Amino acid sequence: MEEKSKYAKLFNDFDSQALISLGSVLLIAVVLIIFSQRGLNWIATRLHGQLRFRIFALVPLTRLLILITALAIIVPIVIEPSLQNMVTLLGALGLAIGFAMKDYVSSLIAGVVSAIELPYRPGDWVDIEGTYGEVKHVGLRTVDIQTPDDDLVAVPHLKIWEHAIYNANNGGTSLQCVTSFYLHPEHEAGWVRKALRDVALTSAYLKFDQPIIVIAEEKPWGTHYRIRAYPVDPRQQFLFITDLTVRGKRVLSEAGVQSAMLPPDAALDANNEAGSSYSRSSEY
Repeated sequence: MEEKSKYAKLFNDFDSQALISLGSVLLIAVVLIIFSQRGLNWIATRLHGQLRFRIFALVPLTRLLILITALAIIVPIVIEPSLQNMVTLLGALGLAIGFAMKDYVSSLIAGVVSAIELPYRPGDWVDIEGTYGEVKHVGLRTVDIQTPDDDLVAVPHLKIWEHAIYNANNGGTSLQCVTSFYLHPEHEAGWVRKALRDVALTSAYLKFDQPIIVIAEEKPWGTHYRIRAYPVDPRQQFLFITDLTVRGKRVLSEAGVQSAMLPPDAALDANNEAGSSYSRSSEY
């Protein structure tokens, strides 16, 4: 019976005064949120440079502070402010926060593991669950990847638990690029292979201390050639692939070598193969 009375005193008795107080706090909080968001947005749209973005960043922070203040005022109205009640409330709140932030904690632990195992470092070109780019920063919770389209993507470290991490250069300066050519089957394969090797050998972006490999693979619709070579700097990979594609296409066209006519299913497979490479393969 005594236990029941303790639990019954967890909440205060509600009367008209308490309801009016709750309503007033909620109304004031809603009004403050609306005015702060509209006011800050109005100010930010009339500013320029970094100051504009800093004002925009204050919008969610201001809303959060208003909600926390409103909650701090509401809790004593609803719950009797005794030590036992506060311990019970904080325990339930801690459990809810812990459950909600389990992924955040997992990312922090994975960040410690990544600092030891080094699956990626700043300067590495990585592919994590379809996000390909250069690692710019390795934080406690996320790794920042700058994509070739100049987007900065924050990927949580917890991806290392269940996804493969593709590292193209692994802390070094050697990054293999793949350039693809799809040719009609009627051609002199030996000459084409040598010509494509010469195209790579004469590129201004070529790293000469790494091998140049030209691979030929026969397909039902033609022959698939791939030039595997390395640029001087990993950041030059797309310029390198473009250079090989443009000059290789010109050499083959001048020699009368025709490109293959890919059926729809073969074109889809070719795109999938190109997308699986670290450096997105160009095609001819």
